Amino acid sequence: MTSGSFGGDLMAGPPPTHLPADPADTELAGGDSPAAVVRRHPDSPAAWAAMARQAQEAGADDVTVYAYARVGYHRSLDRLRRNGWKGHGPVPWEHEPNRGFLRSLALLALAARAIGETDEWERCSTFLRDSSPAAADELL
Repeated sequence: MTSGSFGGDLMAGPPPTHLPADPADTELAGGDSPAAVVRRHPDSPAAWAAMARQAQEAGADDVTVYAYARVGYHRSLDRLRRNGWKGHGPVPWEHEPNRGFLRSLALLALAARAIGETDEWERCSTFLRDSSPAAADELL
């Protein structure tokens, strides 16, 4: 039996996940407030990441930032799974629609560290680096 009989390179790992465009990205880029965008697109990782970032920049309690980022993270997992992600594999930063997920994950990691949740910081920062080393370099 040759390696070609399996239909592919079994050592290559899963292909990169490229999420579809998130309409919230356009609205946020157009200057709409994150809260207004969340109300229109409550399933948007980008909108929740923007809420978390806005709270962080306004000096909100780290628990508030954590909560917004956690919602964005869970919305991201739903979106990833609907688009063929199997729980691991690359989610490239270079593909802009992936950035809502990657930002939510980074903000969750940072907020977890800020509230002393070391295990969650380590898990999320490792997950981010495994998903996209470029995103980890940019966001952590």
